[in-house]
Amino acid sequence: MDLKNKKILVTGADGFIGSHLVEELVDLNLNVKAFVYYNSFNSWGWLDSFPKEKLKKIEIFTGDIRDPNGVREAMKGCDIVFHLAALIAIPFSYHSPDSYVDTNIKGTLNILQAAKDLNCEKIMVTSTSEVYGTAQYVPIDEKHPFQGQSPYSATKIGADRIAESFYRSFNLPVVIVRPFNTFGPRQSARAVIPTIITQLLSGEKKIKLGALAPTRDLVFVKDTVNGFIKIAESDKTIGEEINIATQSEISIENLAKKMINLINPEAKIITDDIRLRPEKSEVERLYGSNQKILKLTDWKQRFSFEEGLKATIEWFKKDENLKRYKADIYNL
Repeated sequence: MDLKNKKILVTGADGFIGSHLVEELVDLNLNVKAFVYYNSFNSWGWLDSFPKEKLKKIEIFTGDIRDPNGVREAMKGCDIVFHLAALIAIPFSYHSPDSYVDTNIKGTLNILQAAKDLNCEKIMVTSTSEVYGTAQYVPIDEKHPFQGQSPYSATKIGADRIAESFYRSFNLPVVIVRPFNTFGPRQSARAVIPTIITQLLSGEKKIKLGALAPTRDLVFVKDTVNGFIKIAESDKTIGEEINIATQSEISIENLAKKMINLINPEAKIITDDIRLRPEKSEVERLYGSNQKILKLTDWKQRFSFEEGLKATIEWFKKDENLKRYKADIYNL
């Protein structure tokens, strides 16, 4: 599918991955509509950091993914939908699971219902590697069992299965896009890499972390975004669930040590009990297979982990970026 001459909607455009996806689509001179979360501050999230000349190329729609009427209005005239809007913080899902059901499951249902009625050409529903839970085998391919180890992951499993049902029941052109652990500039403070970097750059000598043994498959955000676009362009992806992964892993402890060596070799790691997930909820190992995306698209990893990490650290070093983060507290 050629994305030129298509009207493209990105939900969650104000967030981490969404803002990078919007930026890349604009740089490709595509027609982009950005769905951002309505708030009384009229904040457009990370889109507010874009240069004015770039913002002028984006149509902004403020709304709430939980509202079917606003979603339908936003999707009118759109050919392609990248649905990224979601609540994603795992610790917050422990005490506010209702909001995750409303946003992640019902919000996705709103997208699917409107897409069916409005005859959208392709809908990319964003999943997460968390749906797999702790790896039962590696590398984790798309046939791996699902395991709801947190209310967050359970709602994403639910959203994925509703998306699958619309493909099977109504022949809706849906793709489930499943990024593994994306990192890079603009990532929220609740994620491990910003947590470590911001503590180090703020001069902390004791870096507070939760569990150190779990491993993650870390994908630089530009590679994740490129994966979304390549999946959208491919004519082989409709009805599929597709990982975006590097097919590698690193432990949280080794990840922290790498960043300590790059920023402040004198810093030490300490375990902060408040940051530990419940034992049965902790995902111990994520190590994804990328064979399917390599087979169905012409995507390939363009950035090594080291390149992505250095670019991320450089972004955080800028005062205007670092000051947005509260490094001295545990960010849910």
